[in-house]
Amino acid sequence: MEVGSQKAIMSLPKHVIAIQAEEIPPRTKPSNYPEPFASRVSGREKRQLGDVFGLSNFGVNLTRLAPGAMSALRHSHSRQDEFIYILDGTPTLRTNDGDTRLAPGMCAGFKAGTGNAHHLVNDTAETVVYLEVGDRTPGDQGSFPDDDIQAELRDGKWQFSHKDGTPY
Repeated sequence: MEVGSQKAIMSLPKHVIAIQAEEIPPRTKPSNYPEPFASRVSGREKRQLGDVFGLSNFGVNLTRLAPGAMSALRHSHSRQDEFIYILDGTPTLRTNDGDTRLAPGMCAGFKAGTGNAHHLVNDTAETVVYLEVGDRTPGDQGSFPDDDIQAELRDGKWQFSHKDGTPY
C-alpha cells in the first residue's frame, strides 16, 4: 500500500463494515514501475479496496483508465491469478491471443503460470472503470514480453530488474 493512501485509510474507523468505493482515496504513487515504464501508465488511478478491510490473501482495486491510458505493461505472473470485471467503458484487452473489445458486465481471468501476457488499453474517448482482483502469493514473478523489465515479489514489494538481472 502506498504511504499517502495508507494515512487516509488509517483515518477510517478501525472496523469498517462497508464503505462507498469512491470514498477510498486513490493511491498517491500511481505506479510501482521504475522509469521509463511508470510514465507509460499515466492516466491510471487505483483505489485499493481490499486494504481498507485488511485483506491479506488477495487485493481488490477499483481502477480508472483515462482515454489513452493502459492498465499496466503487458505482463504475466508465475504464481498470481488475476481477474478483471468491467464496470464502465469499452477497453481493449491485449493478450497473447490478440485483441478483444470488452464492455460493461464482461470479465476476464488470467491463470498463473500460463505465460499469457495481458493488459487493458483504453483506446476510446471515454473513461474506463473496472475491478481488478489478484492474489498475493509470495515469490511471484512478473514477465513482460514487450519490454526490458522483469519483476519479483519479495517481502510484499515488487523488485524490478532488466531481463539480464541488472537492477533498475
